[in-house]
Amino acid sequence: MTSGSAPLARRARWRGWVLDLIGAMVLLYLFLPIFVIILYSFNRPEGKFNFVWKAFSLDAWRDPFKFEPLVDAMKLSLKVASISTAVATVFGSLIALALCRYKFRGSGAIGLLLVLPLTTPEVVLGSSLLSLFLDLNAHMGFTTIVIAHIMFSVSYVALTVRARIRGFDWTLEEAAMDLGATPVRVIFKVTLPLIAPGIVAAAMLSFALSLDDFIITLFNSGSEVTYPLYVYGARRAAFPPQINVLATTILVGSLLLLGITVLWQQRRLKQALVAPGA
Repeated sequence: MTSGSAPLARRARWRGWVLDLIGAMVLLYLFLPIFVIILYSFNRPEGKFNFVWKAFSLDAWRDPFKFEPLVDAMKLSLKVASISTAVATVFGSLIALALCRYKFRGSGAIGLLLVLPLTTPEVVLGSSLLSLFLDLNAHMGFTTIVIAHIMFSVSYVALTVRARIRGFDWTLEEAAMDLGATPVRVIFKVTLPLIAPGIVAAAMLSFALSLDDFIITLFNSGSEVTYPLYVYGARRAAFPPQINVLATTILVGSLLLLGITVLWQQRRLKQALVAPGA
């Protein structure tokens, strides 16, 4: 190593350390609220509000369903998220298939309309849906929440699945039909298995967004109270540690589901790589 290259190497190492430090600080900033939620699920507060750390305790974990309104709100959120995710995944996947496979007049406009719910502020979407439901004299409640969640979830599903399908080899379908497979069998045996990782990822994203949504739900919930709405109202009356317990449970469940999905995708990839040489 020459005398001139040593300072350059030292500067490169310093730049690497600085970038690593900045990256670590950004990650700490992003994950610190999550750590606080988990930590305060083990707190024993004095009074009704779990905002100040007092003592370590497992009381909240021993009785996570102590408050019935909180449990009802969580059940409602899970129910809404499940139904809206199922419907949005089907509609969004079909839209993505149609846009990628066929060229027709108005496909560009449909692509633009799919992006609009993602770029429009949630206040605008929530108030617009509220005006629509009021004009139709619709009863505000569970049904309007589900419709609202399907509306914005379809866009996320369609764009996610569309990104997966962009590299799809459509000649595989033609080859399957040349070998005697019916169109329905081609869809279930060729198309869906190949784009399944994109559909699963889109469904997980849709479920998380529905479970987390607050603003659009606030406009269209009527007298129904979902988990985010309950947490917002609890800050004024009582904020028990069971809220943190359920939030931590959702977080752990999401991480487990994500891990299972990643392992499943890796297994499918290994099977696809081994199959040609088998």
